[in-house]
Amino acid sequence: MRVAKPCGMMKLMTEDRTKLHWAELAVAIRSAREARGLSQGALAELAGVSEGSVQNLEGGKPRNRMPQTLTKIEPHLGWAPGSGRAVLEGGKPTPVAVVHDISADLVAAENKLRRKLPLRIVDELESDDPLLDSTVIQLPGVDGARMTVVVHGRPDATPEQIQEALLAWRAAERKLRRLPDGGDDEPQAANGS
Repeated sequence: MRVAKPCGMMKLMTEDRTKLHWAELAVAIRSAREARGLSQGALAELAGVSEGSVQNLEGGKPRNRMPQTLTKIEPHLGWAPGSGRAVLEGGKPTPVAVVHDISADLVAAENKLRRKLPLRIVDELESDDPLLDSTVIQLPGVDGARMTVVVHGRPDATPEQIQEALLAWRAAERKLRRLPDGGDDEPQAANGS
């Protein structure tokens, strides 16, 4: 009886993945991620995978199956397709020339901002509620000190309720700015200050 030699998909299905270099892959992923200034969560967000998946890969434990996460994170690590597999087989990742990864910069900036702000403010800023207005107000008598105000409406608000909320905000804004009460200001669209 003649037995066919495993090749292609059959080879991938039958290989012993526990003999691959999982610990080396973990170190390579962590190093590439940190070199790009990304947290595990930021990398996960860019790649469209869970943070736990990134943590598992960086854990370095041998696996029975090839994780799909690996191919999803490669481009965000600056690696060419198949680089993760190359590391698992004892090689090195192939770098990809990146003109400029603006998405990584945005995620890093967003994470920096999140670390600076109290959680309740981050939650409010990330809310899906409609933005009605925002402004920065100089604090009187304190050189350079200012406050930032973001006004959100209810997600289910009617146009009349939004109008009412904008009028209430305009009155509150006058008090914050210590302006005289105005009469019939027309509310402006979001970010209209």
